[in-house]
Amino acid sequence: MKTIKRSPIALAILAMLYEAPMHPYRMQQLIKERGKDEVINVAQRASLYQTVNRLEREGLIASQGVSRDENRPERTVYELSPAGRAIMLQWMREILSTPSQEFPDFPAAISFLPLLTPDDARQHLEQRAVALQAEIDRIEQNLRHAIAMPVPRLFLLEMEYLSATYGTQLAWVRTITADLQSGKLTWSEAWLRQIAMELSQPSKHTSS
Repeated sequence: MKTIKRSPIALAILAMLYEAPMHPYRMQQLIKERGKDEVINVAQRASLYQTVNRLEREGLIASQGVSRDENRPERTVYELSPAGRAIMLQWMREILSTPSQEFPDFPAAISFLPLLTPDDARQHLEQRAVALQAEIDRIEQNLRHAIAMPVPRLFLLEMEYLSATYGTQLAWVRTITADLQSGKLTWSEAWLRQIAMELSQPSKHTSS
């Protein structure tokens, strides 16, 4: 059985078409209007159209016709196929139930932290802490505004998740910067060379 590539933007397209047939530009509009662009990157319309074309080739969506709005270019309207609906629900259940291994930039940079001096690393992590706090404040403000409208909590869960994950990251970053500031966490070129030499030597312990 052919494996269909899953992605946040592909899931969003299927979810939009589950509501009603529409053209890609309308999908992008709705994703932004509803704040889903906080968790789904639709900034580049080309990526959206490329994913739409792929989903059509895979039989998950189908062209319904062309819309001709006044003073607007022709736009192809798509609808969700039965296979697309099944895949959408399958993806939802898999994503919710099974953590997947992701490879974001930040943990990768942390794994190579010794490339910088402790002071350089601390300064940039402090900048990150400021940016994280600003992002948390922005999200919390948006949440308060949405709740006051009122928007049901069901439609704000991804914002709650982002606030919580940013908060956890911020707490960790502040711990690391404090340890770097105090010298509890530190390194030097000489120490790094020593550790590299020790790790490159064969283990003294061999199995009998």
